Amino acid sequence: MDIRLGAIFMCGRYTLVVSIEELMDHYLIENLPEPFAPRYNIAPTQMVLAVINDGSKNQIGQLKWGLVPTWSKTEKEGFKMINARAETVVDKPAFRTAFQRKRCLIPADGFYEWQRRPDGSKQPYRIVLKDVELFSFAGLYETWISPEGNKVSTCTIITTTPNKLMANIHDRMPVILPHRAEATWLNKETPTADLTELMQPYPDEELEAYPVSSAVGNVKNNSDELIKRN
Repeated sequence: MDIRLGAIFMCGRYTLVVSIEELMDHYLIENLPEPFAPRYNIAPTQMVLAVINDGSKNQIGQLKWGLVPTWSKTEKEGFKMINARAETVVDKPAFRTAFQRKRCLIPADGFYEWQRRPDGSKQPYRIVLKDVELFSFAGLYETWISPEGNKVSTCTIITTTPNKLMANIHDRMPVILPHRAEATWLNKETPTADLTELMQPYPDEELEAYPVSSAVGNVKNNSDELIKRN
C-alpha cells in the first residue's frame, strides 16, 4: 500500500484526538466497546470509529474505511470508495442502497488536505472548526460478505464542493454535519430531499486551516507533532 495517500483522495486523512468523555457526551452513548486512544493520522483502509442509530439509541463501533458494496467480488473494491460524492450518492449503484438505509456519523476533530504550490510541491493543511473540537462527517456504511462467509463492515465519507476557504486548498471537502443535524442524518425516516440539504459545504467562516508538517504524508506517523502549526 502506498504510504503517501493524503494528496490522492479527498477526504483522505483526518484526526480524532478528543477525550472519551467528549465522545460519549456528544453522541449520547454510555460506553465505548473498545479501548480509545488519540489518533493523529487516520488513513484509508484503517478501522475508524462510526456512530449509527438502532432506532432507539446511538451506538458506536469500528468500521473499515473504504466502502465495499454488497455485490463486490473482492474486498479490494473498498480502496476505491473511501469517498462518495454528494452530487451522485443518491443514484450511484455503489452507494444508493447505503444512502437510503445505512447512514452513519464519523467522529473527527480535524482533517488534512494538501495544497499544490507554484513549484509543484504540496503543503499539507489541517482544517478544524474554530469553536468546536468534535464534529461529524456524513458517512455511509455497508456489510460485505466474502465468498468464505466472513463479514466485513465498511464505511465511506461523503464529499461536496468546497467553500471559499477550502477552494484555495482543494476542489472538494468532506460533508461536515452541524451538531443539530446529526440525528436527522441518522434517522432512517428522513426524506431524501432533507438529506440532500444537509450535504452542503460547511460555512467557511466557521473553519480554520493552518499548515502542518509534511510528515503527515506518511501513514506510519501518528503523534501530536502532526497537528502542530508548521
